Amino acid sequence: MQFKHPDILYFLFLLIIPILVHMFQLRRFKKQYFTNVRFLKELNMQTRKSSVIKKWLLLATRLLLLTALIIAFAQPYFKAKDDDKTGNELVILLDNSFSMQAKGSRGELLKRAVQDLLENTPENQQFSLITNNGAWWDTDIKSVQKDLQNLQYTDVPFRPDFLVTRAKSKNPATGKDVVVITDGVNLDSKYVSGFENTTAYAITPEAENTNNISVDSVFISQVMDNFYEVKVDMKAYGDADEDVPVALYNGKSLIAKTLVKFEGDKQSSTFTIPKKDFHGYVSLTDNSLSYDNTYYFSISKPQKSNVLAIGTADKNKFLGRIYTADEFNFTDTQLGTLDYNSLEKQDAIILNELDEIPQSLITTLKDFYGKGGSIVVIPSAACSIQSLNSLMAAFGNSQFKPFTKGDKQITKIAFNHPLYQTVFEKKTDNFQYPKVSSSFILSGSTLPVLTYDDQTPFLASMTNRLGNVYVFAAPINKANTNFQNSPLIVPTFYNMGQNSGKTGISAITIGSNQNLVIDTVLGKDEVVNVKGDKTDFVPAQQLLSNKVKLSFGNYPELAGNYSVYKGNEKLKDISFNYARTESNLSLENTAALGSFTKADSIATVFNDITSSRTANELWKWFVIGTLLFLILELLIQKFVK
Repeated sequence: MQFKHPDILYFLFLLIIPILVHMFQLRRFKKQYFTNVRFLKELNMQTRKSSVIKKWLLLATRLLLLTALIIAFAQPYFKAKDDDKTGNELVILLDNSFSMQAKGSRGELLKRAVQDLLENTPENQQFSLITNNGAWWDTDIKSVQKDLQNLQYTDVPFRPDFLVTRAKSKNPATGKDVVVITDGVNLDSKYVSGFENTTAYAITPEAENTNNISVDSVFISQVMDNFYEVKVDMKAYGDADEDVPVALYNGKSLIAKTLVKFEGDKQSSTFTIPKKDFHGYVSLTDNSLSYDNTYYFSISKPQKSNVLAIGTADKNKFLGRIYTADEFNFTDTQLGTLDYNSLEKQDAIILNELDEIPQSLITTLKDFYGKGGSIVVIPSAACSIQSLNSLMAAFGNSQFKPFTKGDKQITKIAFNHPLYQTVFEKKTDNFQYPKVSSSFILSGSTLPVLTYDDQTPFLASMTNRLGNVYVFAAPINKANTNFQNSPLIVPTFYNMGQNSGKTGISAITIGSNQNLVIDTVLGKDEVVNVKGDKTDFVPAQQLLSNKVKLSFGNYPELAGNYSVYKGNEKLKDISFNYARTESNLSLENTAALGSFTKADSIATVFNDITSSRTANELWKWFVIGTLLFLILELLIQKFVK
């Protein structure tokens, strides 16, 4: 037991006063008996004996009364269980990721959590609030009320380990009481670290409905003379028994609408749109998360891609039949007449069986690749290994191994490779695969596109996120292979020559570190910016002679349709979408918070903290004891003779 005012205990010396008074009352007198009262002697002895007992009882009662009163003023108490944590800083980690859009018994999980904070947080309570993408330090509930009411969802994942580390670094000398409010979707156990030496509470609201449908991707499945066939891929998490309405918008105009019936967890829908600029979105309607119901995309009116083939005229002849004048600006030249200044204006450069590759050309191609160009390497049987590997070293760590004779059959197609994603409607084994009579062997970290029966690549690719390098392992002239007669020849070279910035769909995932190269020339101190309906920003940009490389990082914060501008000139329409990382609500993992104290509301947390850190005050009991001793004294005075 401890005392708030221990100095008052010195007043216990006052207990000597009732003792002195008592001793004075019990002092002895000389007894003298008179004959006329002698008959009262026996009765007098009995009366004096009762009086002595009464005085001792009164003395004990008064001593106890005074002791209880003095101790009550000294305010005794028992120390609280968590008394050493009374100075802790309260930190609230609030998950505002998209999975918190799910509906619980009283509405959306995030909105209900915000309402709980607003209703049950004491007005004088100081705390720090940290969300996935924001922070409010040393504040109170009135100061952050409007911010909480306007809190938006984010695609930034909930990482409590990062957030608590951030709080500790802000004020490392102070202990922390941490309250984590999350539904636990995509919460890995390794993300729940850094909570050592903290008092941690977990409030885990639950979604009533974990079924959800998302639009995963949109791409051009077929290009016709005047139309695009656009395919929309959707995915169902959980049950999807009802028909799902799907609508296609160009800007704000409704273009098409259909109903989709899911027969499994994946389903697709196809729309046919005119072959011209498109800047809109596809949207579905379900009763769950809304952030993944809309997929924004842009299609620019096709522009001719510039393709240059370096090689002899007879070997380049088949390329002229693929790269037709209506879609490509195709040029072929021999190495001896090559204009190096024209290389930077190309979108794709094909090295078609060159017997030698000058170092100056390798240096130029390396720079071209770094600026987003595509390069196709078709080796010549007469070219030296050293020359070929010098070229490959400019793009990565892949190498050619010696040229060998012997028939090889191409037996495998990478259907998911970007070259063939829109070529085949489904995977097939019933295909007339080409073969070669002699070939190099490709080794290193390349991505196989077409593979021999011995599992070595016939065609492989490399990328630096801007440009692409496609490498054949063998010459493809008709004397060495029948590849030119294969149905694969046209889509393979057609897609190699296409510039994704000039054709195809623009749909960038926010936070995926994707880059975009735009053909434009910027003057001194001139920049491009990206504008949308609700926000605009200036992306990181790098000048590449007659091009500009744009890097978006984690911007923009809002998904939607945007446009790239140089001053008032619109250069290109682009679109941004949120990553679909929060779509699967069944990935809830609140078990990762097993070491935390569970609470159903913030009020429960405050009650627990208060009760565990409030001392057990005893002064009230001593006041009650004082009153009882006072009553006891009165009773003794009245009833004890």
